[in-house]
Amino acid sequence: MAPASGGATLAVDDTLQARHLPTSTMDHRTKEEQVADFLREGIISGAYPRGSRLKQAELAEQLNLSITPVREALKLLEAEGYVSRDSYRGARVVPFDPDASGEILQLRLLLEAQLVRGAIEKITAQDIEELQALEAQFDRAFATGDRAAARGINYRLHRRLYDIAAMPHTLHFVQILWARYPFDVINAADGRGERAAEEHRAILDAIVARDIPAAILAMHRHIESGWNVLRAETA
Repeated sequence: MAPASGGATLAVDDTLQARHLPTSTMDHRTKEEQVADFLREGIISGAYPRGSRLKQAELAEQLNLSITPVREALKLLEAEGYVSRDSYRGARVVPFDPDASGEILQLRLLLEAQLVRGAIEKITAQDIEELQALEAQFDRAFATGDRAAARGINYRLHRRLYDIAAMPHTLHFVQILWARYPFDVINAADGRGERAAEEHRAILDAIVARDIPAAILAMHRHIESGWNVLRAETA
């Protein structure tokens, strides 16, 4: 379905700014990249379950877009490993591969440490305010029992932090790793929200202090804590 004509049309950047990332992080992105990030968040948060089908026409209607940017976004996600596509069944969210998660953990620890370092070296007072606002949103979502919203905010918090680093190649590889990591399983576990909130505060406290070693250690503990939840959930 094509966008409706007239003032009622809501462009994808308006939709994503209202529901997802702050305006400042979206200005430089194409429509395809904005849609891809919308879908990444949905997959990582569990809004689009693993194995589920992503229908281009439905997504285009939801975002008031033509098919073209949705199709191109799905191509990006296929290259990163979030979805698989074929000419008959369309796009589907890739299932979780438990055999790969240990290797992915080690790569995440390595690469995300570099993004934390890069972010602290470039972070501004406005960036800190945006991160603290996302942390507060995360806390409120869990306090009110809205786990689905909290999972989406968790993605936006990490993505916003790593955007600050301005290390696009490193972030690209991290996003590929995220595609293969079962955040949906981890974040749905009982008690994970409260622990994650405490871990986020430790990370942000170190960032505000511009203490790079402490921030990297806090991020490592955050990632490893999720890994321990995954092992318990899949034992």
